[in-house]
Amino acid sequence: MPAYVVPELCLGCGACAEICPKKAIIVLLKRARVDIELCDDCEECIFICPNGAITGG
Repeated sequence: MPAYVVPELCLGCGACAEICPKKAIIVLLKRARVDIELCDDCEECIFICPNGAITGG
C-alpha cells in the first residue's frame, strides 16, 4: 500500500519529497502530500521523516 501522511505530525520540512525516487510527494501549505498513483511503496520517505509523519498502509 502507498505511504500516507499523518497531518498533525507533518511539519512540511520536505525531506520526504526530496528523497522520493518517484517524485510522488509534494509539500503544499506546509504539509506533505502523497500521490498514491505515483507511490511505489518503497518506504524511503517513512525512514527519512524526522517526525514520524509518514507511515505505510
